Parts: sequence; structure tokens; C-alpha cells
Amino acid sequence: MSEERRLAVLRAIVQDYVQTSEPVGSKALLERHQLGVSAATVRNDMAVLEEEGLIAAPHTSAGRIPTDAGYRLFVDRLSAVKPLSTAERAAISQFLEGAVDLDDVVDRTVRLLASLTRQVAVMQYPSLTRSTVRHVELVPIGSSRLMVVLIVNTGRVEQRVLESAHDLLTAEGEDLLARVRGGVNAEAVGKRLVDAAAALEDLPEKFVPAERDLVRAVARSLEDALVEEREERVVLAGTSNLARFGTDFPLTIGPVLEALEQHVVLLKLLGEAHIGPDAVAVRIGHENPYAGLQSTSVVSTEYGTGADLVAGIGVVGPTRMDYPTAMASVRAVAAYVSRILSQ
Repeated sequence: MSEERRLAVLRAIVQDYVQTSEPVGSKALLERHQLGVSAATVRNDMAVLEEEGLIAAPHTSAGRIPTDAGYRLFVDRLSAVKPLSTAERAAISQFLEGAVDLDDVVDRTVRLLASLTRQVAVMQYPSLTRSTVRHVELVPIGSSRLMVVLIVNTGRVEQRVLESAHDLLTAEGEDLLARVRGGVNAEAVGKRLVDAAAALEDLPEKFVPAERDLVRAVARSLEDALVEEREERVVLAGTSNLARFGTDFPLTIGPVLEALEQHVVLLKLLGEAHIGPDAVAVRIGHENPYAGLQSTSVVSTEYGTGADLVAGIGVVGPTRMDYPTAMASVRAVAAYVSRILSQ
């Protein structure tokens, strides 16, 4: 019973501190929360919580604030991530479904998530290495140039232009493109890119020697897509929200901003938490392995198409964060993005 009561006191301290940014004292707790115990009991519980490293006194005042460990226990003991309201869900759906292409989906998503949480929203572009081939189209550009258009299951489109020794505008050239197109799609559609590239290795042997170089070039263009540098991209929105939390960073906001500028750091943060669909990962303070982000918390999940999770999405903000709202918003937005990409 005493443990549950102390957890209730910790929960109340977290909620009040997130809302007010002021250290919380026993008198305020009794005034704002129906704890059902005396002031002396609350003070004793706070003393135990402080001994356990869950709350701390920032200075000599009677108030206490949660530590990283206190936030962690609070998050771990959330019985469930609170659902968004019907109005919030409708607003998310309407805003995201107006997107016209993948770039627009990503842009709208980070702006929406930053607005919902009032934190910095971070979203990774769908990773080609984790995507599957939906279709490969071959489009002649003049008589001797060919555009290879790769469309993956997330709606992402990659293009490569090849030189051809064949006249692609003649009847023979059109016939060759039709056969190559059919062969490539028969081998690649539905496979992850790395598997599709491997499946295409033997495809040239199904063509006469004079046609094999073109088939190899088309297959190679899919391999090139795997190593394209811009595959691993992240997009941010809401960085200005950090200005509202200036006092939450112990020294300066500078290290946080510098870390946010290093996209490789953000990619690792989003990519390290393979937690499965509908699950939300929360890294609090010093749980973050990057020094510049150890005064922040990162709430993240994955999104994708069907059972295929292709990239990460989340928010970054101070440890004094409204965790239930952040977790619910991240999970809900990721679910809507997944649904849109699956259409």
C-alpha cells in the first residue's frame, strides 16, 4: 500500500512539475490532488522518494522535482497510453490525407507532430533497405537514353538515367523494353531491394547476348538505389519550440541544437529502437547515448506499410515533458502515416 501511495505522490509531482516548471512542495500536492493522506505522510513519502533518487531538491526550497529515474518510473508505470480525442484523431486524418506525394506526407507529418506535442518532431524518410519493390518502369528518353523508375511500397520514387546501345524508339526497341520490363518486375516486385537485386543477377542470361548489357544496367540501377546517400534522411520541425524550455536545460540549449543538426545522430536514435508496431520507446535524459541530448527525452516509434516497418518517427524535448500526450501523439500519427502509405 505504501509503495502505491508513494507512486501516486511521484505521479502528482511529475504532473505538477511538467505543468508549472516549479519545484513541487507537499502543501501544493495536498491542495491540487486528492491523495487522501496527511501532510506529514506526504512529507515522509517525499523523503523516501528522494532517498530512492526519484526526486531531488534543485535548491534549498521545500519543493522537489523529478529526476531521470523518477520520470522513468512514471513512464514505466503508465497503465496505458491515453487515447487521443475524436476531434484530435479527425484533425490528424484530415491533415495528413491531403498530402499529394511522399515529400508532402513527411512535411505535413513533422509539422503536425510538432504542433500536437509542442516539441521537436523528427521523421526518417522510408528506408529503401527496408522497403519492397512495387513496380519498375522503363521510360525511353530519346532513342538512346532510358529512365529507370523504381517505385517502392511506401510511395517513394527513385529515378536513374542509362545510356543504351539500342534505338529504343523503334519497334524492336519497344519490344526489348517490354521484355526487360516484364522480366524485371516478375523477379523484383514484392521483394526488398537487396533481395530484388540478388534475384535479378541471373536475368541477363534469359536474353540474347546483344541485349544483356541493357538488362545488367537496369539491374545495376536498383543496386545503386541502395547506396544512394540521400536514402537516409531525416526531417525536423518545431525546433523553435525548444525556446519555450530555456530554463529546462542546465547550461545552454546549444548542445541540443548541435545534436539536432547531426542527422546521423537522429538516424541512430530512431533506428536503434526496433520495438514493433504500436509500441513507443522512451529514452529519458542520460539514457540517451549522445552527450548533447542527455538533457532531453526522445519519444519514438516506427511506421510502415502493413507488417513492414520502414522508418522511425518521434519527438525530442526536455525531460520535463508531457509523456502521456507525447506518447499518444507519436503513436497515433505513426499509425495514420502507415495507413496512408499502405493505400
